[in-house]
Amino acid sequence: MHQLSTDLGVPLEEASFVVVDLETTGGRPAPNSIADIGAVRVRGGETLGEFATLVDPGEPIPAFITALTGITTAMALSAPRIGEVLPSFMEFLGPGPDTVLVAHNAAFDVGHLRAACAGLGMAWPKVRVLDTVKLARRVFTRDEAPNVKLSTLARVCRATVRPTHRALDDARATVDVLHAMLARLGPLGVTHLEDLASAADPVPARRRGKAHLAEGLPHSPGVYRFIGPAGDVLYVGTSANVHRRVRQYFTAAETRRRIAEMVDLAVRVEAKPTATVLEAGVLELRDIARLDPPYNRRSRRPDRLPWLVLTEEAHPRLSITRAVPLDRVADALGPFPSQAQARKAARLVADDCRLRTCTARLPAIPRARARACHLCELGRCSAPCVDAEGARRAPQEAAAILAGACDGLWKRQTARLAALAELERFEQAGAQRDRLGAVLAAQRRKERLLPLLLSREIVAARREGSGWQIAAIRYGRLAGTARAQAHPLGAAEALLAVAEAVGRPRLAGGAAHPEETELLASWLWSRDTRLIAVSGEVPVALPRRSAARFRVPGPQCGGEAACQADGGT
Repeated sequence: MHQLSTDLGVPLEEASFVVVDLETTGGRPAPNSIADIGAVRVRGGETLGEFATLVDPGEPIPAFITALTGITTAMALSAPRIGEVLPSFMEFLGPGPDTVLVAHNAAFDVGHLRAACAGLGMAWPKVRVLDTVKLARRVFTRDEAPNVKLSTLARVCRATVRPTHRALDDARATVDVLHAMLARLGPLGVTHLEDLASAADPVPARRRGKAHLAEGLPHSPGVYRFIGPAGDVLYVGTSANVHRRVRQYFTAAETRRRIAEMVDLAVRVEAKPTATVLEAGVLELRDIARLDPPYNRRSRRPDRLPWLVLTEEAHPRLSITRAVPLDRVADALGPFPSQAQARKAARLVADDCRLRTCTARLPAIPRARARACHLCELGRCSAPCVDAEGARRAPQEAAAILAGACDGLWKRQTARLAALAELERFEQAGAQRDRLGAVLAAQRRKERLLPLLLSREIVAARREGSGWQIAAIRYGRLAGTARAQAHPLGAAEALLAVAEAVGRPRLAGGAAHPEETELLASWLWSRDTRLIAVSGEVPVALPRRSAARFRVPGPQCGGEAACQADGGT
């Protein structure tokens, strides 16, 4: 039972429901506002116990409360005070994740119970709360129940107990109403407490009825695919527990409009279990790139991520490209998340180094009658078209920035930002800040990815619970994963014997899409990961003077915020 509860949630037939009702003095919740408590504990449709007592509120019972409930001041005077009653009720309620506190208009009853606990210095227990009023609004139509009063629902559900405005009678009636509603919700896929928690939310019955599509899916890490009527893949996702995650799509836990539309279209769900969560994440990225599902918005074309390089000509300029030879990747900047970010970085580097931006192919030696353009006069170009010797320094400085030497760029641009802020030219400062952020973000990304892209093989292990998760990475591509309960070295050797063979690619990212390599880098650089073996062209380490030292304030800071550079490594 415990294993089932861990994997899927708590089945409704194994959950304990404590149905409570209160009668109060009629005012707002207060430490002594409760006059009557009634509660019934049920499980699997059977009553396990009842709790009922009057409570002396320490003041006369108002006449309208007496008329409504029949409780008089004389009756209350012979009852115990709340300080004697509440500990016994909390013991009846009991602890545990399988217990649900149920009430009709739960906000009222829980509010008074919380106030009583606060008055006695008692902590309110961590317990699930279910409001039968909210649930009834989803279960019954207005034709069936014109309102959600307990007396009306008791009549509709043919409760064996009639509500009388006395706590125990009303709690018993609420039990019958609860059981009737659960019977209606079962065929709609509400079979566990996790389903019931969102059953009161507006989820169409047709969508809830598709919960059966999760049947038979693995309760382990893996990739799942929602399939449309024509057999096409609508959506690809991943989870550490595929069955539990897929079930959530048919409840109010899923709030995305596009995904709800996708679920309504789907006719079945396929899944592929994996040895580790890491492998599942990688397969998800590969499936999205290969299948291009219409309802996946991220990672659909990771092969299009751009890089920034210097052209190979007599007077180089910056170029945005998606194909960088692996031998030149150390001298390129990227990959950028978009063309727009690459253009921002290119403009900043060109301006900072006074690198030419014209696209004409210039001769190594300027023509006799060549004339410089207006950018030279503005101080934004070193003008190799008229002064080839004096312009040689610009591409050298740009090459150094692309290779990772950002200190000079940082110093010059932060000084410029401060000057713009001093002049209150905040819009211009914001644009300049965004360009600087694009350069530094790309450099940080490159520093994380470069050791993986240039490594023939990296074998690492990460502790997970009582065991180990092991991965083999080759040229930035996941070649295989395994799990080990004991020491990981033996499992690592066995993994290498069956891992995918990956040859050295010609292009950076040629073995795997950059997003796959980035996912592997996040796993590799985590605190709990340990290297087992490394074979590559560069060490698996971040540079001492990494771009991660620099922090650029977010857009909300405007041009007034000062950028910061961390010390250390």
